[in-house]
Amino acid sequence: MQQIGGLLDESITGLTIRDGGPPAIDLSAINFEALAQCFKDSKHKNTDLEALKAFIAAKLAKLVRLNRTRTDVAETFEALIESYNHGSRNIEQLFEELLKLSNSLDEEQERHVRENLSEEELVIFDILTRPAPELTAVERDEVKRVAKALLERLKALLVLNWRQKLAARSRVKLEIEDALDMLPAAYDRVLFAQTCAALFAHVHESYPEPTITLCA
Repeated sequence: MQQIGGLLDESITGLTIRDGGPPAIDLSAINFEALAQCFKDSKHKNTDLEALKAFIAAKLAKLVRLNRTRTDVAETFEALIESYNHGSRNIEQLFEELLKLSNSLDEEQERHVRENLSEEELVIFDILTRPAPELTAVERDEVKRVAKALLERLKALLVLNWRQKLAARSRVKLEIEDALDMLPAAYDRVLFAQTCAALFAHVHESYPEPTITLCA
């Protein structure tokens, strides 16, 4: 309780999530029911709520910066705030919902480990599967292999100022198409074309320079 309270206080002041320093608090290990009850007895509910909102906003900004397919989580956050502003939830209900959301963010941050992918590979995998046809477990593993192979192949193609060079852009597009030819047969032509376009847009926006590094 003291740990998360201190973190919330820090978040509302600095609005930053540090990469260094002490180990991150494991939100999944926190007793959220007890924390919600503590909030009900608080004499500073508005301040506590703003602190929690600031903490979630800062963590969401980092997660979305790493992987733009997570914008649906940001939309959920905004929808919760909007529902409170319109009177659909009282302050205790909003606080409890935000606590649940913050717990899910902790799980999302570690999802690449559960999927046995790097953060960069996870972004490609998410683009390949959001949306995606109905996939078996074996087919999901095939998609993961495509994501890993594509990222590795792209590393050799992103030359300096590649976005300004027609030939370099064409090579990247062809590499994406060739890699996605290895997707399971469940991907139809329409979805294939959409996914190729989404992947090129991701590479074009995220990797202006040849060194492929996702900033934290």
